[in-house]
Amino acid sequence: MSESSRTHSRIPGDVAETAVNVARAAGQAVRHPKATIERARPTIERARRLPQILPTLRQAVGPIITGRVADWRGEYAYTLGEQAFVYGFPYIYNAQLRYDWVTQPRNPATVPYAPVNHFWHAERLLDASYRDGGCPNNDTLYSVAWVNLSDEPVILSHPDMGDRYFTFELIGITSDNFDYIGQRTTGSTAGHFALTGPGWSGDLPPDVQPLKSAPSPWIMILGRTLVSDTNDVANVRALQEQYRLTPLSLFGKPDAKVPESREVAEPIRAEDDPLGPWKTLNAMLAENPPPAHHEILLKQFAQIGVGPGLDVEDQPDVVKRSLIRAAAVGVPMLKQQILSGDWAHVVHGWRYPPPQMGRFGDDFLKRAADQSLVGISANDPAEAVYLVNFDDSDGNKLTAGGRYELHFGRDELPPVDAFWSLTVYGEDMNLIPNPADRYSIGDRTPGLKQDPDGALTISLQSKSPGEDQESNWLPTAQEGTWFVVLRMYRPRREVVDAAWECPPLNRVG
Repeated sequence: MSESSRTHSRIPGDVAETAVNVARAAGQAVRHPKATIERARPTIERARRLPQILPTLRQAVGPIITGRVADWRGEYAYTLGEQAFVYGFPYIYNAQLRYDWVTQPRNPATVPYAPVNHFWHAERLLDASYRDGGCPNNDTLYSVAWVNLSDEPVILSHPDMGDRYFTFELIGITSDNFDYIGQRTTGSTAGHFALTGPGWSGDLPPDVQPLKSAPSPWIMILGRTLVSDTNDVANVRALQEQYRLTPLSLFGKPDAKVPESREVAEPIRAEDDPLGPWKTLNAMLAENPPPAHHEILLKQFAQIGVGPGLDVEDQPDVVKRSLIRAAAVGVPMLKQQILSGDWAHVVHGWRYPPPQMGRFGDDFLKRAADQSLVGISANDPAEAVYLVNFDDSDGNKLTAGGRYELHFGRDELPPVDAFWSLTVYGEDMNLIPNPADRYSIGDRTPGLKQDPDGALTISLQSKSPGEDQESNWLPTAQEGTWFVVLRMYRPRREVVDAAWECPPLNRVG
């Protein structure tokens, strides 16, 4: 939770693969049209078994082969639809996330499930049994809430936290952060903090501290409370039980009970309706009005039926087919953007986030891919920097068959004011099952062995490196590719500025 979950904007895998194959063919088609026809034939044959996508494929391949556009509306709707999908992805994604976490109980010990304006608290550190993606950490217990600020402010309260690291990340519906409560920003003493919706004005009780106004009526709170080890879980659970969300009208009333509502809009899945993502987006835009300066962009999207209160069903069939195509390739495109590293400053394979991380705002591509899809949200660099690495020191992908080492010299250990950890994830952005039941390693790992000179070497491989080295072992995937995330909480300035360089991952076998 840099940390996702499933997105209902996905289409069935065979359809998505077909659409991607068509896109790849396009690059060769102009130079080799005859060969393109032959290569495209199996894809087209396969598509004949997918009636809903066949018109889309013909629309995509036809202009490449013939040099003619059958209907300009379709091509224009597709290009504009791609932009609209990127713009609207966080709305679509969060609609599904909110619905799942408010209304769908699955495994409440590890997967959020709570009414609106109520906290859900993790009961234990996440492990490989959590399968909602989003690259969850294994250092903190999460506290999550979906909050509706449409009618009145909601007051967040927490007890005195001592010297324990904690933070409440406050996230608008677009995945952008708008403020923080926690050790770094508001201090550790007990306090009450007002969450207010757009345009709210009024008086707060004297003991309630104001925060920045939320950019949307609906927000998500992502709380993290540090756990030292499994024996510390009970202490953190006791603190979590004192976290409160109280509507302003009930604040200060000792016997008041916050109503439990699970009434949130149900998104429409693409599997049930190919236009479902667009219908969901339109509903979310009406519920959470975009900022005024996006008006000119929304006027463009309105031409294809995308916008607050609009209905894509009113569009001509050629436009609807193009919107289906745009949604079909939208998520694969966003995934490719993440993997490309285009968003990052790369050092030894490690992707350093830009200073805008967590608040990409009008950079809609990075907002969709590098905040929303890859992890629901992203911390401001001042709060935490997450370095992602998919490659070894030779530029090859990290694979199940390889043995790797990460070596920190004495003066190379991550410079932080809180703590750091290294975590391995599979391609699905989940923690990797392993017999050691270990998912992260860092400066708080019991028994971690450093060299006499203070250097530290971490072994990353699927099998044990031997009993004498298991204290420094981080298990990796048994099959397929994997990647790592180095988290640094309250990083020092040299990390934020990328002046501190993380050593590479060296393949040793």
